[in-house]
Amino acid sequence: MCWSRALVTGSVLLLVQLLCSEAVPISMDKTKVKEPEKQPEEPPASVDTGLHYDRYLREVIDFLEKDQHFREKLHNTDMEDIKQGKLAKELDFVSHHVRTKLDELKRQEVNRLRTLIKAKQDIEGGNDIALDHQALLKQFEYLNHMNPHTFEVDDLDRLIKSATKDLENYDKERHEEFKRYEMMKEHDRREKKEEEHYEEMRKKHADHPKKLFPFCVVLHFGSQNQLKEVWEEADGLDPEDFDPKTFFNLHDTNGDGFFDEQELEALFTKELEKIYDPTNEEDDMVEMEEERLRMREHVMNEVDSNKDRLVSLDEFLVATKKKEFLEPDSWETLEQNQAYTDEEMREFEEHLAQQEQDLNQKAVDLQKQRDELERQQEQLNAQKIELQQAVEHMERLKSQKVEPPPEVHVEGNAIPEIHPVDNQLHPEQEAEPQGHQPAPQDTPQEHHEQQHQDLAQQGLPQTHQDLPPGHQEAAQGQHNLP
Repeated sequence: MCWSRALVTGSVLLLVQLLCSEAVPISMDKTKVKEPEKQPEEPPASVDTGLHYDRYLREVIDFLEKDQHFREKLHNTDMEDIKQGKLAKELDFVSHHVRTKLDELKRQEVNRLRTLIKAKQDIEGGNDIALDHQALLKQFEYLNHMNPHTFEVDDLDRLIKSATKDLENYDKERHEEFKRYEMMKEHDRREKKEEEHYEEMRKKHADHPKKLFPFCVVLHFGSQNQLKEVWEEADGLDPEDFDPKTFFNLHDTNGDGFFDEQELEALFTKELEKIYDPTNEEDDMVEMEEERLRMREHVMNEVDSNKDRLVSLDEFLVATKKKEFLEPDSWETLEQNQAYTDEEMREFEEHLAQQEQDLNQKAVDLQKQRDELERQQEQLNAQKIELQQAVEHMERLKSQKVEPPPEVHVEGNAIPEIHPVDNQLHPEQEAEPQGHQPAPQDTPQEHHEQQHQDLAQQGLPQTHQDLPPGHQEAAQGQHNLP
C-alpha cells in the first residue's frame, strides 16, 4: 500500500514537471520593455600631424573613408602609387554626397586662407612693404586657388603630395630648429661663463646621469631588451612571457592596426625618464624631445619598410626577427653625437655678430631720426608761439576802440584845424619850423599869411580860399603849368 501511494505521488510530480516544461510562455509587451541603449563607440582621435592645414587634411580623409569604393581603393593602394597621384583619380567615383561635403570643406579652407593673407597684408602693409600675393599662395599649394568653389581631382592630388612632402620635411625642420637652439645655448654660455663657475659646473655635470646614459639605457631603442623592459615596467608583465604580437596590440592605443609616430615615441618614455628629470633645472626638456625624435626616426628607418610613416603589425613582426633586434648596436646620445659642427658654430656666431652690428647701426640711425624730429618739433613749437603772439596782438588792436576826430565848424574863409589820430597834433604845429612860433598877439589875417609862407617854403601849393571863386580856379591852373 505504501509503495503504491509513493508511486502515485511520484507520477503526479513528474506530470507536473512535464506540463510546466511544455507550457506556453507568458507574452510580454516588448514596447514597454526598455532595452539598454547602446553607446556608440567614438572613433579614436586622429593624431595631429603638426601641419598648418592638419584639420583640413583630416576632415578630407574622414569623409573620403565614408565612401566604400574609395576606402577599398585606399587600403589596396601602396604608398608609391599614392604619391604618384593614382589614388586621386578615384575621386570621380565617390558618391555625390561626399563630393558635396568636400566642396564645402574646400570653400571653408579657402576662406580661412584668405583671412590669413588679409591679416598678413594688414600687418606688413603698415610698413609700406609691397606684398607678393603669388609668393603667399605658394605657401598653400595644397589647394587649387583658381577654383575656390569645388573639390576636384587636382585638389586631392595637391593635398596628398603637399602633405607627403611637408611631413618628410617636418622632422628635418625640427632638427634644424634644435641645432639653432643648441648653438644659441653654447653662444650664451661662452659669453656669460666665468672661469671658476664654469669649472665648478663642469665637475658637477660630469657626475650627472646623462654621462652614464649608455649604461642606464638598455642598449638600443626598439631592441628586444628595450621592449621587454617596457613589457615588464609599463605593462606589469613577466619578461619571460614577452610576445611581440601581444605587445603590439597593447600599445596600439587607437586600435587601428598601426604604430603611428606618437605611439612609437610613447615607448621611449621610460628610457628618457632615466636621464631627464623635469624637476631638475640642469635637465633641458628641449634636448629630451630631440632625443625622443631621434629614437623614433631610428626605429622608423629600420622597421617602416614601405615608408608610409606607419608601422603595421606585419612590419613589426618582421623586425623582431632581424639580427639587429636581438643584437643591437650601442646608441649614441646627444652628449656623444653633437648636433652641430665647429664650422657651423663659427658661421652661427659670425651671423649673430653681423645681426648685432646691423641692429646697432639701426639704433644709431633711429637715434639720428629722433634727434631730427625733436629739432623739427622745437621749430614748430617756436613758430606756434610766434603765431599765437601775433594773433593776440591783433586781438588787442581790435579790442582798442579809437575815438573819431571832433567836428570843426568853419566860418568864412578860415582854414580848419586838423587833428590827426596818431599824435593828436595840430597841422600848423607840425608844419612850422622849430625856430618860428606864432605870437599870441597875431591877428587871424597875419596868422593866415604866415601859413602861406610856410607852405611856400616846403614846396606845397598854397590855398586860395581868400580869392573869389573864379580867381581860385585861375590861380590853381597857374600852379599846374610847368
